Amino acid sequence: MPDILIFGDTIRSPELRHEVPLPVPDPFLYVEHNGSRTVVISSLEVVRIRELEGVEVIPHEEVGEHELIEQGVPREEIPIQASLRACQKLGVRQAVAPPTFPLEFADLLRSNGIEVTADRHFFAGRRRVKNPVEIEGIRRAQRAAEAAMDKVREMLRSAEASNSALMLDGEPLTSERLKRAIADVFISQDMISDEFIVSHGPQSAVGHEMGSGPIAPDEPIVVDIWPRDRKTACFADMTRTFVVGEPPNELVEYHRLVLEALQTAVESVKPGIPGRDLFVQTCELFQEHGYPTGLTKEPGQVLEEGFFHGLGHGVGLELHEEPNMGIAGQASLVAGDVVTVEPGLYRPGFGGCRLEDLVLVTDDGALNLTDYPYDLTP
Repeated sequence: MPDILIFGDTIRSPELRHEVPLPVPDPFLYVEHNGSRTVVISSLEVVRIRELEGVEVIPHEEVGEHELIEQGVPREEIPIQASLRACQKLGVRQAVAPPTFPLEFADLLRSNGIEVTADRHFFAGRRRVKNPVEIEGIRRAQRAAEAAMDKVREMLRSAEASNSALMLDGEPLTSERLKRAIADVFISQDMISDEFIVSHGPQSAVGHEMGSGPIAPDEPIVVDIWPRDRKTACFADMTRTFVVGEPPNELVEYHRLVLEALQTAVESVKPGIPGRDLFVQTCELFQEHGYPTGLTKEPGQVLEEGFFHGLGHGVGLELHEEPNMGIAGQASLVAGDVVTVEPGLYRPGFGGCRLEDLVLVTDDGALNLTDYPYDLTP
């Protein structure tokens, strides 16, 4: 096992949050060397870090913070200078780091004889198998997503058509109103979410178009939400498609095929299956019914209709992480992965349909963590 260096804060670094499961807003160093785990950090955080099992702590004071201040080292440089001294004290000579490791710190280490190399695959692999705390955080986030989807359905059921627009309580029902309602649910469930999708009509055929404006009857409404559990920093991810009024025949067919694709893929999830194989299986289903996919497009072609995205991705301390379940999905699933399954069909100018569940890969198959109906009618 190589020595490991991770530098950052646990709010933004998933690699660091995986090793130090606490919200720490200021940057610090995590080291694995000769089988020991050490955190080099400001004294402000020492008490909390010492509560973690199997983690040793080196406060900045023990590696000359006062001396650095006396030398006139700028305050913002002290964490990396103190971390360099800690690496020298521990005897680190060569280490791997995440690809987000700060260039400034890497340069400082290298100029002092410590070799540091970025290894994306190594760190992605460390987080693939979710620990019990992460699984529980993902489950909480998923329950919050379902509660928010309940609120969306409640508002859609209460809406009435008037002059080609949906009205609710005398005001137009807009993407923005639904988003505010979703955000309120997340806050009540102790979740965080910077953004999410409530797109409708032609908007719903445009990738990650977040959605805006008044919603009309009889048009597709795609709701794609990804709350983050505040306690563990773990995400969930969930999508449903609705229509208020009479669903167009084209959308009904989309929904039928997308649901079949989702259920077939979930049944096929198991350890050892390459993510790309699941994607190919879904593409073949859609192609049998005449829809273009990422497998049928010409090299370099930008596909804007049919099934133009991947089948899914890993979810955990990042919303999109390994494994990939698309055309480039080389990795095979392993027990402990949490992945989305999210097939979709779209046509520019009309809209689309996407359904998404969250699935835990188990030793003998898969456990669907999403417990929610797929009905087009809310």
